[in-house]
Amino acid sequence: MAKRELTSGRTRRALKMGELASQVGTSYLWTSLRGAFLDATRREKELLEAHIRNARRIVESSTQLRGAFMKLIQMLAMRRDLLPTEALEVLRTTQSGVEPMDYQTISEQVRRELGKSPEQLYASFERTGFAAASLGQVHRARLKDGREVAVKIQYPGIDSAVREDLQNLRLLLKTLGGIARDVMHQKVDTGTIYGELEARLKEELDYQLEARNMTEFGRLFADDPEVMIPELVRELSSRRVLTMTYIDGYPLTDALNPEVELELRRWVAHKCSELTWREILEFGVLHTDFHPGNYLITHHPRIGILDFGSVRRFSEPDRKAYLQVASGIVDGDDAAIGAGMAKLGYIDPDQDPAPMVEIIHILFEPMYARRGYDPRAYDTVAKAQKVGEIAFKHKLYKSPDHSVFLLRALIGLEGIISQLGVKDDYRSGFIRCVERAAASR
Repeated sequence: MAKRELTSGRTRRALKMGELASQVGTSYLWTSLRGAFLDATRREKELLEAHIRNARRIVESSTQLRGAFMKLIQMLAMRRDLLPTEALEVLRTTQSGVEPMDYQTISEQVRRELGKSPEQLYASFERTGFAAASLGQVHRARLKDGREVAVKIQYPGIDSAVREDLQNLRLLLKTLGGIARDVMHQKVDTGTIYGELEARLKEELDYQLEARNMTEFGRLFADDPEVMIPELVRELSSRRVLTMTYIDGYPLTDALNPEVELELRRWVAHKCSELTWREILEFGVLHTDFHPGNYLITHHPRIGILDFGSVRRFSEPDRKAYLQVASGIVDGDDAAIGAGMAKLGYIDPDQDPAPMVEIIHILFEPMYARRGYDPRAYDTVAKAQKVGEIAFKHKLYKSPDHSVFLLRALIGLEGIISQLGVKDDYRSGFIRCVERAAASR
């Protein structure tokens, strides 16, 4: 396939961003004006249609711009406080909508980074990538010592495109923040979202940093034989090329099928939960890109973690505060929950913690269920609406920077658990993770 050109040039990219923001804003303004002349049922219907129409506009722009913009859309696809479920489904199509680079472009990028062509460096190298993402794509290869590897190669020029997009994203975020405020009655800290997005994107562009993340996760999970982490091939890696051992398995997506054996689905549900809680509470190092495409299931079964570009590290005080909140959930200690949320910056120290504690009770309902929990009975939309009402009523608008990608990871986990649909005791596994984290430090 011919190389797909990235939209480049700061002025042209800024014009596209401005055009998009204008279209979205005008659409909602027109819908609002029309709404004054409609009954409540018709007004709600037109508002939903406007959400879907604007979501499609955003997706269309993301496939032209890629880079930071596509990463933003993937992140927004997790934010149920910004758009309704129907619109979020449209946004999620960006996660698999990237066309691959042609082989000549790949070969030239490898030569620039590693000094030789793929044919010279590897015993064999598949010309067609088997996975594509917003910042790069992955090819299978074999080393001269016989090991099977995956080679991740960054799109040429994507670092410049990301820098350009980051200068233009503020306008779009401002528009979306207005939508959240005026249409969804939610206050969203777009400045915090932008700051976290900028930090994580700059990290994802550096494959040497991703290599260190991957090595660190290998060390952190070395005691768990059910977790597989690729091994770095350091001599064939650089800032824009990453070579790692290949993990053979099938996508986590396949395990989400309700026809899959119940015991396997139960194992996957508990393993995904365990991974997440250990990372947050025990390690303070979180793999934030928790969607099924970044995980494999082997036939043992084991779970393989892929793509370590988006990792959030918590300070030790923040890790301890999250552990305090988790311990409060386990012990039914609302005072501990409130104190922990204050330490984390979700509420002020002198603020009444009761509304925030109520939100925690709603969001962590599965961890309170002592007789088993059915994820299919968890009405995510209704819960999000209830949380939004509480936050709006009590002006709980603080969103510390460490919460942005934490929320992304937890929503991703909740989505996987929901799709697996396994009724089981999730509280006990959560308790084990809390106890282990408390004993490990």
